[in-house]
Amino acid sequence: MSRVGNQREYHIAVLGSGGVGKSCLTTQFVQGVFVERYDPTIEDSYRKHIDVDGRNVMLEIMDTAGTEQFTAMRDMYIRMGQGFLLVFSITSMSSLHELISLREEIIKAKGDAQFPMVLVGNKSDLEDDRRVTRTKAFQLSQSWGNIPYYETSARRDANVSEVAMINACDLDLSLDAR
Repeated sequence: MSRVGNQREYHIAVLGSGGVGKSCLTTQFVQGVFVERYDPTIEDSYRKHIDVDGRNVMLEIMDTAGTEQFTAMRDMYIRMGQGFLLVFSITSMSSLHELISLREEIIKAKGDAQFPMVLVGNKSDLEDDRRVTRTKAFQLSQSWGNIPYYETSARRDANVSEVAMINACDLDLSLDAR
């Protein structure tokens, strides 16, 4: 955590496979816009002021590449991240399985399994194409120390702000405790 005057600044890394909607979630939260066209991300960083329990907080949201060719940049975001949104598509079981190794990388880099994380099942608007059940994802979140699990739709702006806010609140509580 860093402070700018009386304002706290938190770094949240958005991680997951390519095509799961990390950039769409990020732009929906920061700009209130859904980007229809898929353009693979190399790296993007966004900033947004929010209020967390009466405190002015600046979130720096680091939107990461989902491809293997940019692992060095992803590793940097893991080191810099103070909180993590682990995003998969409900239409892809493999995208959920990929998060298992990403979470292990976070734990190894941070040395702490209790780091603020939220498991995010994106593309809830594609219910007819669902391949990951809510039960499966919820059980995984429970096995990871009872981390929050949300289903989102960047297209419909469903639970997008809630996911970022719960991660920011968890960050605020965990960093106050340290």
